[in-house]
Amino acid sequence: MSTTQIDGVSVQTQANVYFDGKCISHSLTCADGSRKSVGVVLASELTFGTQAPEIMECVAGGCEYRLAGSDAWIRVGPGDAFKVPAHSSFDIRVQDTFHYICHYG
Repeated sequence: MSTTQIDGVSVQTQANVYFDGKCISHSLTCADGSRKSVGVVLASELTFGTQAPEIMECVAGGCEYRLAGSDAWIRVGPGDAFKVPAHSSFDIRVQDTFHYICHYG
């Protein structure tokens, strides 16, 4: 998976800012009604909760993630992605920056 451009979207211009600015994203709605967010996580260790299933796609930089209930940290880089189930959580460790697209649903 390696998304370089998303065409035909509506963008919410106000940024979503989480964790004191360590994660910043913008919400997108695609022409087919699907939702995504595009953002960056700065150097930190954070825990995110999910409502819907998510696919986290790395477009630049990298991170390590750990799904809820697991002890294993898994490294991802550009072109990699990982799935997170609905009503769950994941931990993320970022050394520098993690540029991502979150695909919901």
